[in-house]
This record gives sequence, C-alpha cells and structure tokens, in this order.
Amino acid sequence: MQAHEIDYQIFGEEMQYVEIELDPQEIVIAEAGSFMMMENNIQMETIFGDGSQQQGSGLFGKLLNAGKRVLTGESLFMTAFLNQGHTKSKVSFASPYPGKILPIDLTQFQGKFICQKSSFLCAAKGVSVGIEFSQKLGRGLFGGEGFIMQKIEGDGMAFVHSGGTMAKKELAPGEVLKVDTGCIIGFTKDVDYDIEFIGGIKNSIFGGEGLFYATLKGPGTVFIQSLPFSRLADRIIASAPRSGGNSRDEGSLLGGLGNLLDGDNRF
Repeated sequence: MQAHEIDYQIFGEEMQYVEIELDPQEIVIAEAGSFMMMENNIQMETIFGDGSQQQGSGLFGKLLNAGKRVLTGESLFMTAFLNQGHTKSKVSFASPYPGKILPIDLTQFQGKFICQKSSFLCAAKGVSVGIEFSQKLGRGLFGGEGFIMQKIEGDGMAFVHSGGTMAKKELAPGEVLKVDTGCIIGFTKDVDYDIEFIGGIKNSIFGGEGLFYATLKGPGTVFIQSLPFSRLADRIIASAPRSGGNSRDEGSLLGGLGNLLDGDNRF
C-alpha cells in the first residue's frame, strides 16, 4: 500500500480548513461536502467509496467498498481531486462545524486509526476508509457510537475533524481514561475501548451525564474533543424558538427581564 505523499497546511483557529498541495498527478480524496476551494489545474471527480479498491477489483469490489461506508452513515460516493497540471497546485477542505482539524500520519500509528463516525475529512489517495465493528455488546448498545466506528488504514496522511478544543492523551500499558461517550475523536488500534455504568441512583437520574461513560485502556494514543456535534446540536435545539416565535425563557416576566440585562435585544 503506497499512498500519495501530500503536503498540507492548516489555517484558522475555531473554524479551520486544511490546504493540500498536490504534485502533478497526485490525488487527494475527500468526504462529500467538505470542499472549499481549488486552483485551476485541479480536476474533481466523484468516485465509489474511497477509491483505494482494497476489497478487490471490478464492479463488485467497488460496490463492496462503497457499501461499507453506508453502514457508518456516509454517502456511497467520495470526491477525488487530481492535479492534472505540470506544476504544484492546491485544494482546500473546511471543517463542517467549529473545532479543530487533526492531521494523522498513519505511518506513526502502525497503519491504522479508529475514529468516530462522520469525523473523516480527507486523505491522500491510497488511504482506505472503512468500518470497525464493535466486538462487545455493551459498547455497541450504549457506547454512543453504536456497533460501528470508522477505521482509516494505509501509509499516508489523513485528516479528521473534531468539535471544540482537542486533547491528546498518551496512555501507558494498563492505564485507563474515562471519557464521555460522545467526546471521543479516535484512538490507535491497541487501545481497548469499552463502556462502564456510572452507578448510583442520583448520578443516573439527576447527573445529566447519561448512564454510561467510555473507558479507554492503554497502551496507545487517544484524542478527545471538548464539544461533540451532538452536544452542540442539542443546545441549539433547546434554545430554538418554540411555536409562536418565543424562546424557552421568554414565557415569563423574569425571562424577558433577563434578556434585557444580558444584551439579548431581539425586538
């Protein structure tokens, strides 16, 4: 497996994008909808799956490769960007929501990285984007990511995105890190991932943190995000205006007074 060797640069702080520099005939693959801009020599083409054809040749192999992506909630198709010019050209991809873009050199992670569904952004041609089935029933039912996660394999560069601020943890053999199930970005293949019941009546009913958290056991590297998209979406939905155009705190005198005091001047 020989992925294309691409150069890159990440721009921005909270709403980042990654700029990929391609040599002539180099290709980068990207998730549909992540494209931002490209120079004139770049040609875009829609392909089945990730184009790596790791599962065989011909139509059947392509369909099998693409079909696995559907199980992770992704589209059957991805987009390939080819530099068909005679000089270096650049193409850029943007993160879909506020957070950080994580560059992954798969040669430093023994050729495999496991991440949450929908976190993949783009990668060098030759990198395979597939699925990772959970072997544990509890993890699949209560782990927040279900039975299926994404796996990125190969020997090239790949890029995933996260929400909020990103934390990197190096776990020693036997060391355990407990994490909210939605806050996991990804981890290396040697990390043992499971879920654990929080315990306690008050914690379960009134804690507001769910019934389970994830346990990550070393050795390996773990990446954590401070603001999962699901949490951000829940806060937006909770604050959205209800029927009649009023937000949840506008049904009382104190709610309206609070809006005046905090500068919420929606007249």
